[in-house]
Amino acid sequence: MKLEYIAPFYNGDAFNCPNCHVYAKQEWFYMAGAVQSDGYGRQFKNQNFKMSNCARCNFPTIWLGNRIIYPLHTTAEPPNKDLPDEIKADYEEAREIANLSPRGAAALLRLGIQKLCSHLGQPGKNINKDIKTLVEDGLPHRVQQALDSVRVIGNDAVHPGTIDLRDDRETVNKLFKLVNFIATKMISEPLEIDELYGTLPQDKLDGIKQRDSSGV
Repeated sequence: MKLEYIAPFYNGDAFNCPNCHVYAKQEWFYMAGAVQSDGYGRQFKNQNFKMSNCARCNFPTIWLGNRIIYPLHTTAEPPNKDLPDEIKADYEEAREIANLSPRGAAALLRLGIQKLCSHLGQPGKNINKDIKTLVEDGLPHRVQQALDSVRVIGNDAVHPGTIDLRDDRETVNKLFKLVNFIATKMISEPLEIDELYGTLPQDKLDGIKQRDSSGV
């Protein structure tokens, strides 16, 4: 069972570390500086800067207010391994800029959703219409809700791949989760079922085929 990814948050006791990506306890410190390397000499203190230190990798994350300024790479969960490479590339690029530009990251993720709809057999030109068709084709209700959330979280008048000025870090974190959720339900789980089914002995497969053809 996949463990839930907890994105880093200011003054959090524990979350997935931006450095080692493992869920771990965090210790918090106010940051201070000194002119000399031994800590002596003229001092500098600014309580707007804090540091969270990961109990697992013992590596610091530096915060300015509630914003991570080091490391600059993403704090979002990694992409689902079964995503198509093109969508995975959009996801990874969104991870790289999420801290610096949540709006840009959200635009990339909505574009990824559009491509994901296309990968699932839809035109990929209108997310709303794609969702409707996927539901008619048997899309699970929970996945429908996730797809609708991707559209509703942002401005319906803004096309995927364009900037919505209302997007913030909370929005982009939801979008990361939604992309992976959809990929898990629509790609990974069917693949796992196919793999499990493929391990059955041939005589069992023949029996299932005969059962299905007879309508029993």
